[in-house]
Amino acid sequence: MKLKQKYFIDSHKGITPIFIIGLINHYNQWDNLIALIYLALHGTYGLLWITKSFIFPDKQWERHTGILYGLFIWIGLSLYWISPYIITSNNFILPLFKETPSNIYYASCVVVYIIGVFLHFTSDMQKYISLKIRQGHLIDNYMFSKIRNTNYLGEFFIYIGFTLLACDWVPLIALLIFIIFIWIPNMIKKDKSLSKYKEFENYKKKTNRLFPFIY
Repeated sequence: MKLKQKYFIDSHKGITPIFIIGLINHYNQWDNLIALIYLALHGTYGLLWITKSFIFPDKQWERHTGILYGLFIWIGLSLYWISPYIITSNNFILPLFKETPSNIYYASCVVVYIIGVFLHFTSDMQKYISLKIRQGHLIDNYMFSKIRNTNYLGEFFIYIGFTLLACDWVPLIALLIFIIFIWIPNMIKKDKSLSKYKEFENYKKKTNRLFPFIY
């Protein structure tokens, strides 16, 4: 049986809500509103990811892989479980704040997550459809007219939305590790792949790689 990277990614995304429920139950945190909000956000994201994987999969994760690298992916993704552990266990490692943030802070986390879901899944759907009906053409319009990696920008907002709920620096550092060692190299690789299109240089000048007006 040939294994694909998506098998390891999808299985991890799918088991995440179960893992969070297990933490909530283990630490008896059913009356912890932040833990339940975290479950709602990260849990639904996992389910949405699996749905996306079936309906409009990303070719990048269709590549075959060995069991060892697959397990490396699975274990690496488990760094995202630091946040729910901190929230449910109340064992802060490097606290962000000296006092509990206001409700406005937590509401803002939810807003950021929702924006991220829109950006990530809408841009991925556009990319999937465009590759189906306009294969061999540069995707430089709509969701990709200003940012070349709108899907990654959306994913950043998704993760920062529920990671900030933990109010701890450690899960943020884990997210930064993913950005530096996984996301940015993938974006650089994508730019090299798109350079085969003659209009890419002009498109590159008019857009940013990830963040508007910054990078």
